[in-house]
Amino acid sequence: MREIGERYLRKIYYNLKTCALWLFMAGLTGVGVGAFSSAFSFCLKKVTMLRGEYPFLLYFLPAGGIVIVLLYHLCGVRQDKGTNIIMTAVHGKDQDVPAYMAPLIFAVTIITHLFGGSAGREGAALQMGASIGNTIGRLFKFEEGDRKLLVMSGMSAAFSAVFGTPLAAAIFPMEMISVGIMHYAALVPCVFSSIVANRFAVNMGINPEAFMIHGIPELTFLNSAKIVLLGIFCAGLSVVFCLFLKGAGLFYSKFFKNAYIRAMAGGFLVIGMTLLIGTYDYNGAGTEMIAKAIEGSVPAYAFLLKMLLTALTLAAGYKGGEIVPAFFTGATFGCLFGHVFGISPSLCAATGMLALFCGVTNCPIASMLIGFELFGFEGVPYILIAISISYMLSGYHGLYKEQIIVYSKYQPKFINRQSGDESFDGQDYE
Repeated sequence: MREIGERYLRKIYYNLKTCALWLFMAGLTGVGVGAFSSAFSFCLKKVTMLRGEYPFLLYFLPAGGIVIVLLYHLCGVRQDKGTNIIMTAVHGKDQDVPAYMAPLIFAVTIITHLFGGSAGREGAALQMGASIGNTIGRLFKFEEGDRKLLVMSGMSAAFSAVFGTPLAAAIFPMEMISVGIMHYAALVPCVFSSIVANRFAVNMGINPEAFMIHGIPELTFLNSAKIVLLGIFCAGLSVVFCLFLKGAGLFYSKFFKNAYIRAMAGGFLVIGMTLLIGTYDYNGAGTEMIAKAIEGSVPAYAFLLKMLLTALTLAAGYKGGEIVPAFFTGATFGCLFGHVFGISPSLCAATGMLALFCGVTNCPIASMLIGFELFGFEGVPYILIAISISYMLSGYHGLYKEQIIVYSKYQPKFINRQSGDESFDGQDYE
């Protein structure tokens, strides 16, 4: 009996010690990443305001592209993998997230937004958080497995600080790495670092986004059927969005093999498209247009233009991320859908935004949590319907090539495929 008692006491001691360690590390990561990400958000806000005051800054975009390529070359990065570098690091494929990644992605994303590239901010945030988390792990001489948890913890902290969605941020890194399973060992560090970073950012004056959906209709069979249709369209559009990015990459690699020339060419193409459109609404992240979509009034072609400009920007070597442009695309398309099919454009904008995000990231739980935090709970049934449909019908496409689809979307079956794997043989459908 004494031996049994001692064994249980050792287990309790180990569990408490491990929990205390990760609470401390999560708090430390949350503060460090929160401070860095708050500075990042502040700078993004300032350069966005500056670009609004001085629209001519757009004409310096090609020069900004040259600076971005030069900075990467000075850091010894010849082929940037973007967010995929984080996934390969967590998957254990002899990949590390270097310490210089945080200041580097900070600088190049600010350059991209200052001069009007069409890009988001989450890609930068995730890479910054992962870099800082990994660096903290190295400073404390953590083993590789524990550093992976800190990488995910840093990602949660950065996403939470930048987007102001701590619930979604806590889950997103765990869900996006391997679709179908979660690294629950990262739950405590991700949750606490997310909350700490969010509180830090709020105290620094970084206010989270929040929107109000107008005109939510009664949940009827007809309205549900319309939202199912919206989910189907968003699933297809998510595939198109990914193909736009891939196609632009192939275009640049074929005609502009030199990285400096590619960045310049992309800059000139974005300038030309902006002048042709006649508005700067599609430059930068485009959060103002998302707000307009949820209010129910955007041009019918807005989603197409954003996809095109984002693809031209990111594939040329400019930095930021794809998620906010995906939000933009989904929200503006949803607004159009609502007008065409006679259901609240505001509801459809919010629903389309989340459904498309789910389709391109393969993260239904994070999508739902973002919906709760951004829009509240009033339109929840419609949002859940669209997200679930988009998740299933978007297939195995996605933004991140290194994302692993562990379990089938159609059967309780282990498949272990990379996102966007075009050699897929169809066995999952049998």
